[in-house]
Amino acid sequence: MSGEEGAERAGPGRPEPEDHVAARIKLEREARGWSTVKLAEEMAAAGHPINQSAIWRIESGKPRRRVNLDEALGFCKVFDLTMQDLTGPPGELATPRIRQLVREYGQMTVEYRQLRAAIDRNQMHLHEIRMEIDSYADKGPEQRGQVDELLRLEERAASRALHPSRAHLRNQGQPPAGG
Repeated sequence: MSGEEGAERAGPGRPEPEDHVAARIKLEREARGWSTVKLAEEMAAAGHPINQSAIWRIESGKPRRRVNLDEALGFCKVFDLTMQDLTGPPGELATPRIRQLVREYGQMTVEYRQLRAAIDRNQMHLHEIRMEIDSYADKGPEQRGQVDELLRLEERAASRALHPSRAHLRNQGQPPAGG
């Protein structure tokens, strides 16, 4: 296709979704604080190379440059959008900041669930350990005393590890020096 043909196809009779794509690309790029050069780099890294001047012509050219399917897929990948989001009116989706927050919320929710599962596994293991310790301690008063003393020592060590700047915790239960 010649440049004139492309310009003619991108003229006034162009489909509305193409204008949406151009507006969305500019909106998403600016929301991230990216230059057209940075966007071109991101597109190349995603396997959909396009040069900076082509991006400028898509966003601002008179007439605007059309986006081919490979480029559209690349923009979707780079901006984490669906094709429907890319081609729909930019005002129909929440602001870029809200979309960013929603993505962050989703990622943090996954992280939270993973941490929650780790905590649950840890609690189960602690329960199993405690049952075994109690089983030993139930054998008699001497074993109970040993377990209680070991637990006190571990609690002090844990306190020191969590609060190393609190020297008074290190001396807890010991008479003052020189006294």
